[in-house]
Amino acid sequence: MAQNPAVSDPGPASPAAAGGDAEPRHGLRLLLMWIPLSVAAILVIWFVWYPHLPPGDMSDAASGQQFDIAVLAVTAAPVVIGVLLYFIYAIVVWRARPDDDSDGAPIYGHAKVQAWWIIITSMVVLWAFAFGTYQLAAPGGAGGGEGPSPIWKLAGVQTAAWTPGSHDMLQVQAIAQQWVWTYRYPQFGGMETTTLDLPLGMPVEFHVTSLDVIHSFWAYKLGVKADANPQVDNVAYVQAKQTGGFEVRCNELCGIWHGAMYNSGQVLTQTAFASWAAGIQSKERSDGVLAALPPYATTYDPTVIPQIRGSLRKVLGISGAPGLYYPPTDPVQP
Repeated sequence: MAQNPAVSDPGPASPAAAGGDAEPRHGLRLLLMWIPLSVAAILVIWFVWYPHLPPGDMSDAASGQQFDIAVLAVTAAPVVIGVLLYFIYAIVVWRARPDDDSDGAPIYGHAKVQAWWIIITSMVVLWAFAFGTYQLAAPGGAGGGEGPSPIWKLAGVQTAAWTPGSHDMLQVQAIAQQWVWTYRYPQFGGMETTTLDLPLGMPVEFHVTSLDVIHSFWAYKLGVKADANPQVDNVAYVQAKQTGGFEVRCNELCGIWHGAMYNSGQVLTQTAFASWAAGIQSKERSDGVLAALPPYATTYDPTVIPQIRGSLRKVLGISGAPGLYYPPTDPVQP
């Protein structure tokens, strides 16, 4: 009785059957290599790299940004290691052997792999979205400019006079112009300087504006960055955690001397700051500078700058003033 060839013929043997060896569990191999490598990378990032990440921890905003970078690096490390590990494994294990000109095995879809890929990548993206959104809001807008009507504020008491040892909010106005920064302190008579001094451990509310073109106020070590636009009051918050010096730079291309538009500041103890601010206020009052300056406002009309410069020249006999800089835009009348 004849046999049915379709039933009796086993067909060509598979490579695994022909060689007598079962195909190794590549997924398990990759997992067992990926887990220790990922754990090691996370430990190095958190305990070795994290304390040295920019911008440091001089303020609440800066330390928050440092924490954000560390968390996102810890999130990304297993993903990067997984991709590189698979790439290297594929090159080593599945490479074509010498003198092997045969076609590779057919590749079909794998529903389980595809499902896990979608689930894991979706979880990573949603986690990054939720974490980033929360960190942008706290604390106090994460050191970023929030416009004239801020939503996320630091806790502090709005007062006409600032007192050390209290919870008063220090008001500081950062004024940009080509190509210098000046700072006014409305709670100290509206006095103005070219150095940004701040008290330790007290909330600060920056009011950032410009007298000419668009600039960007960037106190890197404090973690504060806010655009300075003409006729716009851009509010940002910070609270210093350490004493020491820092630099303020313009982070928006604003003309030929943009690269030279920077000055310095420092965080002082509360009593040292109060003494410094009161001393500057007293000197500018006696010199007549305070009377020559325009009344404090959150924004200024750029057309009054020639008038201000003329007033300061009459007061001091020079075309500027200590701690002030108003470039000549029109001839000054004696």
